[in-house]
Amino acid sequence: MPTVIVPVGLNLGPSYRYVTPPDPTPEYWEVRLGSDSEELTDEEFQVWGRAFLDPERHARLEVNRESLQRDVIAAGNGPGNPVPVIERLLDRGLLIEFDPDSELEKPFRRIKLHPLAEGMGNTPEEPDRRLIGHNGQALVKVNFTVYNLWAFSSTVGSLWDACAIATQLADEQRASGEDIDEMTAGELALDAAKVIPMLVAAGCAFLEPAQ
Repeated sequence: MPTVIVPVGLNLGPSYRYVTPPDPTPEYWEVRLGSDSEELTDEEFQVWGRAFLDPERHARLEVNRESLQRDVIAAGNGPGNPVPVIERLLDRGLLIEFDPDSELEKPFRRIKLHPLAEGMGNTPEEPDRRLIGHNGQALVKVNFTVYNLWAFSSTVGSLWDACAIATQLADEQRASGEDIDEMTAGELALDAAKVIPMLVAAGCAFLEPAQ
């Protein structure tokens, strides 16, 4: 599985200068990154924002560094050479790369996952799946354990911590007699890694650095 690339941070929009006549070009774009914010140039924002723009390809885990470069060039409103801009955004923690089929402890210790949409529960037809969306429209379908990660993982130190805590709680419930499948933190992380790009691209979650 190729390494995917996913944007990190919450878009806070453009910041315009206090000048007369009004300047239609933003002075910078602001992105919340943990307890601070980052100021992005227009070129940086075009690259960062482009990483959100294809939820269907994110669902298929097809958005990576190379595809992002091609998308930026094809859009025609960003840098002609996006490679150094992508490198800067990775260095600043505004993009993250990980392999959804590989070891995830290291990247998941670096990030937290915040819910940014409505939890819509399950349906009679698919009681083993939970829906996430906006304004009553389901956008993402996940299993119960990933749904709980999406809902609650931001309350602990990192996404990896949340995976470890969830599996520990499952062990305790299983020991008390509940019918819960056994799963390691690594296995839960693999499940989460396959839907996190889609959650972020669909506006159902955002990532931020673990503090």
